[in-house]
Amino acid sequence: MPSSYAAAASGSPSSSRKPIPVAAASTRQPAPSPAAAPAAPSPSNPSGISDSDPSSYSSSGEETDLTSSDPAAASVVSSYLSVAGDGADLSKVGIFLSSAARRRSPPCLICFDPIRPSDPVWSCSASCFAALHLHCIQSWAHQSASAAPSPTWGCPKCRFPYPKSETPTSYLCFCSKTVDPAPDPWILPHSCGDICGRHLNANRDSGCEHTCLLLCHPGPCPPCPAIVPNARCFCGSRRETRRCSHQRYSCLGKCNKRLGCGIHRCPVDCHDGPCPPCAVLGNHKCECGETMEERLCSERVFQCKRECGGMLECGKHSCERGCHAGKCGECPLQGRRTCPCGKKDYPSLDCDAEASTCGSTCEKVLGCGRHKCHERCHRGLCVETCRLVITKSCRCGCLKKEVPCYQELTCERKCPRMRNCGRHACRRRCCPGDCAPCPEVPCGTEKNQKPPKCSKKCNTARLCRHKLECRNRLPQPHKCHYGACPPCKLICGEELSCGHRCHGPIAPPNPEFTLKPIKRKKEKHIDCTPGTPCPPCQEVVLVPCFGQHLGQERAILCSKKRQFPCQNLCGNPLDCGNHYCTKACHVLQIPLSQPEGDQSAIQSLASASAFAEPCEECDLPCQRVREPSCSHPCPLPCHLDDCPPCKVLVKRPCHCGAMVHAFECMYYNNLNAKEQQKVRSCGGPCHRKLPNCPHLCSEICHPGQCPSVDQCMKKVNVRCACNTLKKEWICQDVLKEYRRSGCDPKQIPKNQYGIGLLACGEDCMKKVRAAESELHLRKTQEIKSSVVEVENVPKRKKRRNRGPERVESSKFQEIKAFALKCLLVIFLFIVVVAGLYLLWKGVYWLSDWMNEMEEQRVRQRHLKPGRM
Repeated sequence: MPSSYAAAASGSPSSSRKPIPVAAASTRQPAPSPAAAPAAPSPSNPSGISDSDPSSYSSSGEETDLTSSDPAAASVVSSYLSVAGDGADLSKVGIFLSSAARRRSPPCLICFDPIRPSDPVWSCSASCFAALHLHCIQSWAHQSASAAPSPTWGCPKCRFPYPKSETPTSYLCFCSKTVDPAPDPWILPHSCGDICGRHLNANRDSGCEHTCLLLCHPGPCPPCPAIVPNARCFCGSRRETRRCSHQRYSCLGKCNKRLGCGIHRCPVDCHDGPCPPCAVLGNHKCECGETMEERLCSERVFQCKRECGGMLECGKHSCERGCHAGKCGECPLQGRRTCPCGKKDYPSLDCDAEASTCGSTCEKVLGCGRHKCHERCHRGLCVETCRLVITKSCRCGCLKKEVPCYQELTCERKCPRMRNCGRHACRRRCCPGDCAPCPEVPCGTEKNQKPPKCSKKCNTARLCRHKLECRNRLPQPHKCHYGACPPCKLICGEELSCGHRCHGPIAPPNPEFTLKPIKRKKEKHIDCTPGTPCPPCQEVVLVPCFGQHLGQERAILCSKKRQFPCQNLCGNPLDCGNHYCTKACHVLQIPLSQPEGDQSAIQSLASASAFAEPCEECDLPCQRVREPSCSHPCPLPCHLDDCPPCKVLVKRPCHCGAMVHAFECMYYNNLNAKEQQKVRSCGGPCHRKLPNCPHLCSEICHPGQCPSVDQCMKKVNVRCACNTLKKEWICQDVLKEYRRSGCDPKQIPKNQYGIGLLACGEDCMKKVRAAESELHLRKTQEIKSSVVEVENVPKRKKRRNRGPERVESSKFQEIKAFALKCLLVIFLFIVVVAGLYLLWKGVYWLSDWMNEMEEQRVRQRHLKPGRM
């Protein structure tokens, strides 16, 4: 950055407010065309700026002395002129500065009132820089954003779109630094007096990062006056010294840049922007390689009109794309498939199989974005119009009513709030609160004009069909007048096509003899003229809905009667005879097989056959209760006839649990309880364990408790308590003996069953004595063996108490061990010293590197101002 530019940018605002004479060009000399060859710097041009730079031209004779107009305007441009010198270009901003210096701003484009220096304003900073009243632009923005489909609003002058988030909320100066700038006679109105400092956005694409040097000012910022020493042309083959605002230029040589094709170079002269497409002709193949055409190089990649037709990876479907390169790819029907509503997955469904509906509710979000589709899972799009009845509020919030979701609710209440002019009311129906600006230009009351009076008689001919009869009933004679004659008071009486009699009309005013009336509330009348055909019938008749539902008739004028869908469901019985149609109210379709007697009952619907549509088809499974009762569902779809017999196999075990029977459900359920018990018997032994003894039941497979619980005839070995005596008893005798002794047979283990029932005899006592003598002999032997072990204990203790044997080492081994220890200590010492040395060296190297980096930063900091 030049030193003069930096000084001007950092200068204080107070130093730039002195009134000095400045020449600001209101009209500039036109810049030379790009065809003019740039001249080299001459000795008379010490700045070295190219003569082809339009900013280097001095201003023309038609200049405006801002000092003579206002010292505040001159102080605005002083910092800029100190840098720009003779190359100052204030042609655009000069108009705004001159207007602000005269304290005569253009009127507000919304309310057309003058903008005073003390009024809060907003200026368009994007394009036109027009100043408007702050409250006017706020009302304009709210009204535009609420009426537009997208939340944007445009400037009233240039129509530049602003998002709703940028609606002005506070009064800012022109540079947007100060909120609510105080009025000061020494500076421009609505200005803060500080340096503008806004980025010169017009030159930022060329690398300009300078800011505006003017004081806070209206209008656009002037071009950047900084000097760029090596400004490249568009193609980059030439360098010149130019102003920053005009550093982008054409050298008039060939561009010679590589085109987008990567083969040829650009033949156009040095130009701005991207190079044009390559226009070299050649023969090129399409993407599939089947067609060759002569085309431009930029259009060498094209698609022919031939369809691909190749086989996809699934091997079942062909490619439906047009000409393309590479493989056809995977089949789009492979992978995860779902039902139309997306609730049920079909992971192993083939690509050539169609995913079936799941039968549940669709529940896709309708177009309203709030409610879901209540139909069953279906293919295709859901109903576009959401007919669910909800409670809605109108735009102004004064009316709440239950209406269909798709219908917009507006009330008839007129907004009583005053517009921004303060003179007229809004009077808009159902106003949401953002009242529009006043449309009256100029704002004021309308003038009334009375028609002239005439004393002659009225000679206007009557136009109604009664003619003389109607004239006799009028007050005759009446004077000449504006407007239509008094209306005919007789009833027409003609028969209409619907069968009713015509009850009107009353003749409306004739516009040929009528002045513009005073604005009054318009009277309702029938839009027709006497002498023309009768107006539509105005009789009120009851019209049924499409589905002929009771209680849904509407009172409609006879001339406007038409059937309509009510809010009920169709409710017509489906072909299955069990369910009803759940579609919205619609015209019933007359089946071809319907008898003629039934067609007369719905004759009115036959006339509207264009709107007729069939009821939905029932795709539910059969839900009827089978006779006889069965837990298995009917495999048929929903039907009206009786369900077929159930052939499902039911498994039932036999009474003893040895085997499982399989019966047909219909056969088994038709048997009574006794027959079912009979067929479940396996015919073999019961084999169930008896509850009181360890034996199994010997009866044939039977239901319930076994009959031989206490009558078991099995043989049991009965023993004494020492198992010496043994006898065979019958099981029922054993049970009786247990009960007699007070024992419960169920608590006796199986291996102890029958033991202890016999009393011990002499043989039992001999066996006991023999066992005792054997036990005494065994104990004496154990005592002797323990004495021998005690005698051997001291010997073992002596071996344990012995210490380790000492091994005497030689003198040489001691010297060797001492030398190894000394070498280990010396090695450790060397390692520690080397580590400390390397650490010391590293700290000093790091310190030197940091000092060197600091010196480089200082040198770069001093070099930056010179480069700018």
